[in-house]
Amino acid sequence: MPARAAAMQPEEMTRLFVERSNAGDAEGVAALYEENAVLAYPPGSVTVGRAAIQALWERVLANRPHFEPEEPLPTLVSGDLALTSTIRRDGAGIRTQVLRRQPDGSWLRVLDRPEFNM
Repeated sequence: MPARAAAMQPEEMTRLFVERSNAGDAEGVAALYEENAVLAYPPGSVTVGRAAIQALWERVLANRPHFEPEEPLPTLVSGDLALTSTIRRDGAGIRTQVLRRQPDGSWLRVLDRPEFNM
């Protein structure tokens, strides 16, 4: 895996996701997740584990979608866990993620619910 910038603050995760997705870097997107992370996507199902998340993003990014940063809500941190969320650009809901601080001080996603409609 090529060297990539790590999220040293939970708030950096969204920017890294957008940059890597727009670059078509499925491996880089998957590297934002812990090895056994759970992604609630596609809608109505879950994708478990970094390898499965990478395979999913390879399929999604093959269509070359374009992502834009979204408005973040305040991050909640409790020890080595953080809850981040953004307001969907269409205003129809929010996206939420739970991150865990790694031994090197970086943060990775553990749980990700990118499609939550209100």
